[in-house]
Amino acid sequence: MSTILFTAWDYEVSILEFTAALTSIVGVWLGTTGKRITWPWWALSSALYGVFFYQVDLFASAALQIIFIIAAVYGWKDWAPTGAVPGNLSNRNRRNLAIATVISVAVLSPILAEIGAAATWSDAFLLIGSLVAQVMMVYEKYESWIVWLVVDLVGTIEYAMLGYWFTAVLYGLFTVVAMIGWKRWHDSLSY
Repeated sequence: MSTILFTAWDYEVSILEFTAALTSIVGVWLGTTGKRITWPWWALSSALYGVFFYQVDLFASAALQIIFIIAAVYGWKDWAPTGAVPGNLSNRNRRNLAIATVISVAVLSPILAEIGAAATWSDAFLLIGSLVAQVMMVYEKYESWIVWLVVDLVGTIEYAMLGYWFTAVLYGLFTVVAMIGWKRWHDSLSY
């Protein structure tokens, strides 16, 4: 483990976890504004959280950070210099993404159990749900914030149950920020 920065709720918060959380909250907040600078912050926080999650045996969450870094490159490249121009998904795409998410979580959960992951179905959902939300974010779909809301709520519960209180609080903040992002992006849609 990394060097301990402070103790909160009888939980030792490492410098790594604190720095990852701080850069994450900045990146997610910038995402609600649709600013392009969101992407370098997400790449940095993802690299830091990738190391942290690997250290605590949350393998799906660690792997997810690699996907976030790749998405950050595409987001930076694809978003206009002036930022995101939110749009929406078709009903067909919404249905297909929901079905693909459920099937993927069902397939990944036993694999995580087999390799001894600290969490199975919830970590599988965090991986798959985040992947879906991140791809929708790159393509500037306002529904990404709805998925982020559910993913962040599950993450809050998972990390709290595992005793990672600082990250659980961060995901609780992400849940609130996802509601703000959903409203901001929805309000900016032109019908």
